[in-house]
Amino acid sequence: MEKTKGQQLQEELTFKFPHIAKEAPSQREEAEMFCEGYKRFLDNGKTERECVREAVAMLEMQGYRPFEEGKDYQAGNKVYYVNRGKSIIATTFGKAGLEQGVRINGAHIDSPRLDLKPNPAYEKSDLAYFKTHYYGGIRKYQWGTVPLAIHGVVVKKNGEIVEVNIGEKEGDPVFCVTDLLPHLSAEQNDRKLRDGLKGEELNVLIGSIPFIDEAELKDPVKLLALKLLNERYGITEADFFRAEIEMVPAQKACDVGLDRSMIGAYGQDDRVCAYTALMAEIDANMPEYTTVTVLADKEEVGSEGNTGLDSDFVLHYMEDLAAMARVDVRKVLRNSICLSSDVNAAYDPTFAQVYEERNSCFLNKGCVLTKYTGVRGKSGSNDASAELMAKVIAMMEQEGVYWQIGELGAVDQGGGGTIAKYVAHMDVDVVDLGVPILSMHSPFELSAKLDVYNTYKAFRAFYK
Repeated sequence: MEKTKGQQLQEELTFKFPHIAKEAPSQREEAEMFCEGYKRFLDNGKTERECVREAVAMLEMQGYRPFEEGKDYQAGNKVYYVNRGKSIIATTFGKAGLEQGVRINGAHIDSPRLDLKPNPAYEKSDLAYFKTHYYGGIRKYQWGTVPLAIHGVVVKKNGEIVEVNIGEKEGDPVFCVTDLLPHLSAEQNDRKLRDGLKGEELNVLIGSIPFIDEAELKDPVKLLALKLLNERYGITEADFFRAEIEMVPAQKACDVGLDRSMIGAYGQDDRVCAYTALMAEIDANMPEYTTVTVLADKEEVGSEGNTGLDSDFVLHYMEDLAAMARVDVRKVLRNSICLSSDVNAAYDPTFAQVYEERNSCFLNKGCVLTKYTGVRGKSGSNDASAELMAKVIAMMEQEGVYWQIGELGAVDQGGGGTIAKYVAHMDVDVVDLGVPILSMHSPFELSAKLDVYNTYKAFRAFYK
């Protein structure tokens, strides 16, 4: 049947992002295979230190070697640089001169969690606990009654570094924050949701059996817990002052849905972009432009500290590259492009009122290009130019990448930030690109495999 003039105009002038499974059903199998490696990455890297260690292992297996300042590198050479064990940069040198700019891809590998306080262990009413201080933007009530694992490092008095990991292996105990039963929660029910569990109530239960001794002991349940830690790791209570220990969900990454189309796991914000960026970096064998893949720490607390993007560690690395090539670093930065690779909030029809549907991102429609983030009136945001949007969209469409546009919720509902503004501060063109996520910042976040796979394809196109 011949189309009417209106139907022809509608086809020519209007646009709608397609559902990938409908338009490219063959991608389902490709995405399934790709995401098996992603799930392993999530399970092996539940802290920023573990992610760096996993990244180093992946990179070295593909021929990457530690970056040597002053060494003369050629196109195709692959290097990496580790910053204090908690952030990492990987580079494949390109064919074009460095003064023509580089392709930067920046993701973050820290995630919301519960950190142990410096003096965490205590006993009350014959129960032993750890005191915690939450890290990043969590909804505190979500962390009650969730099985937790202990991850972290302890630097002992003699300088020995001990890695702590309890709750991940088969047969390991797990830990949890307790909550009230419905029968006794009348007063708690009157709290606002944000105070369903308060910060000082996020106490992790670690034991209930006392150390048995002939003498009367103070805090015998805490003592037994410390004894068990000492037997396993050789640490004492004083060693907590020299430690970084995190409580994270013990749940393994798993398929979600009868169709197995989604991944449920802790820490997908933003390790989903870290893994896809890392895989695209590894695949960049002889790129036109030199690649700079950054997996950074501290984004969830404002990118503060010397392992976050609000420090100069990436700038210093760029200065080292420029010095090696004997070019002006300002010219390198001015001619560079960066993808701030971070997740966005997928449209959730259960809570439709906080989204603006026309400008939301959806599961299974591809990676999401976010022109700006920020809060309400774009406060605290990098706002990508029309020229940069056109360049990035062209790169993706040339390689058949499924992508979509998305904002972080309706205008007056809130918002958030990424590392984009810190990269832009270096005089680099930058735009956000990542994966739509449901239940973001919860202990169990959801992504769609097709979106994960197309984010990898977008990063690969960016580096091509």
